[in-house]
Order: sequence, then C-alpha cells, then structure tokens
Amino acid sequence: MHWAAIIYIQNKIYINILGVMCHEIRNQNLYGEVERQCETRKDLIVNTKSIDISSTNGTSILNVSIGDDILSYYITDIVNHDHFSISHKYYERMRTDYPVFLDKNINCWLMKNSECRMLRILDGKLRTFLSDRYHKLNNMELIDHVLLIIAEIKGCEIISCDITETRLYLKVINKTMKAEFVLGDVV
Repeated sequence: MHWAAIIYIQNKIYINILGVMCHEIRNQNLYGEVERQCETRKDLIVNTKSIDISSTNGTSILNVSIGDDILSYYITDIVNHDHFSISHKYYERMRTDYPVFLDKNINCWLMKNSECRMLRILDGKLRTFLSDRYHKLNNMELIDHVLLIIAEIKGCEIISCDITETRLYLKVINKTMKAEFVLGDVV
C-alpha cells in the first residue's frame, strides 16, 4: 500500500500521508525505512532453554538453537536487565566488570524458568525479548491502520514523525479539539 508522498518546498522536506501533511521529518525517508524494517525484521518464538548469552568486551550476543542450527544476534542496549529481571545497576556492573558472571547469571535464569518467548530481530540485532503471547504488530501495520483514521478526522495534522531502530513516533494534533482550562479542572 503506497500511502506517502515526499514533498520538497523551499528546501524543506514535508511528507503527505494519505492527504495529511506532516510538517517535520526527522527521518527523511520514513516510508522507505518502515518498508525496509518490515522486510528485514524477524519474530522468533523460542523456548528459553534454547537460548544462550555470551559477552565479550561489553557486547552481548544471544545464541538460539533451532534444530541443528544456531542463530546469533547482537543484543541492543534496550534489551537488557528488565527482560532478565536484573536490576539496572547490578546488570551494568556485571556487564562492565565481570561479563562472564553476567552471562552465567542470565543463562541460569533462562534454563531454570523454561518458557516460550518471542524474540524480535532487526538487522541482526535482538530488539526485544517478549512473551510469546505478545501481539505481533509491526510499524507498517500500525501506520496502515492509524493513518487511515487520522486522515478521516477533520482538523487533524501530523506535526512530526520519526522512526528509529526501536520506536516509531507520530506527533498528531487535532486543531478542532480546543478548550480553555481553569485551575482545578479535571482533564
């Protein structure tokens, strides 16, 4: 589905998404990046007993055994202590001072608590470590649904949009929804 057009006006880049003008683009090729991520992403459902973490020089790699194959993925900074129920301070201390202990700690918990998890992979990196019941919604699907709704709302305008390795940002303002507030009003 082609829903976006890039427009250049007075050396500024704008994007027209389903007839809704977006004024600020941090990522100049938002549509292209969303398409690329959609094509290159991978979601794997695996048992935690098939996962092994190994770290070298502050970089952790997640290895997954699937049949006779072992798939390896770098672990992004966003995937860390929270996903393994380790406090941030302790996780960072182990990562920098004693990575072998960090690996052993995580691997022991993964083996002890056998459960199925969804691994979201993008560009050879583990983006997130989720429950296997997590709804598989990618940025392309989200944009396809949300932008149709935004285009139908009168006075709705996308002020800015951006995409990163881990997040999609759309800042939307509805100019028809205005109200004055007084101190004490419930909002």
